[in-house]
Amino acid sequence: MRNTVHYNAVPGTRFDHIAIGVRALTDAAPVLAGVLGGVPDQGRPSGGFRWGTWRYANGGSLEAIEPLGADGFLHRFLAQRGPGIHHVTFKVVSIEAACARARARGYEIVGRDDSDPCWKEAFLHPRQALGIVVQLAEAHPYPAPPPSEPPPGAAGAPPALAVLGLRLSARSRERAHAQWGAVLEGELERERARELVYRWGDSPMRVSVEVDPARAEGPLAIEVAGARTPALPPGSHPALGTVFVYRSA
Repeated sequence: MRNTVHYNAVPGTRFDHIAIGVRALTDAAPVLAGVLGGVPDQGRPSGGFRWGTWRYANGGSLEAIEPLGADGFLHRFLAQRGPGIHHVTFKVVSIEAACARARARGYEIVGRDDSDPCWKEAFLHPRQALGIVVQLAEAHPYPAPPPSEPPPGAAGAPPALAVLGLRLSARSRERAHAQWGAVLEGELERERARELVYRWGDSPMRVSVEVDPARAEGPLAIEVAGARTPALPPGSHPALGTVFVYRSA
């Protein structure tokens, strides 16, 4: 959830990573590294949780977050839902401007924190944000990079796949575009009768939205691709509470 040492400023909003809440980072490594081939990248404790990221063939990034201490937002998330996709992070040029765009479209900003000049953040609550926490982050390089504790890898890990992005459900095209287009400044790359696909500048990842007025809004799957077909269960992975779908492209 925090700034990474290798951050490079890119004009405009950028889809940075997808985060999965887990009971322990060691639960994530066998899948994110051992099956998908992710390379351990960055990590460290941050208050009531510890985070770690893995990097993939196309530059995509998956994060796992584990709880620390006796109580916190992640303890509550895991108690209520179990492991699963927790949030998506978008890096923005100006946290003030991003929050203003969100408020102008009826979103309530929660958890805003400007105390760290190198990492200013705010959140859209899943009750309004199509069933997922959306983290807005204005990130700048640290004068002295904080120490990093990369997450575990996996012995004999296969070559990394590409992480294409996140697939979600929305009840209407208008709701999807208000969030991913108007607030988060995504470019509508493709539109079909019941599917919208958004991209952000040079970000390697996309958001694909299935429009279905009868289905609950929220994450459906993380989509991956590559030259090999990974050994993944057909439904939600039991350790991560997350569906991974392999796409040919």
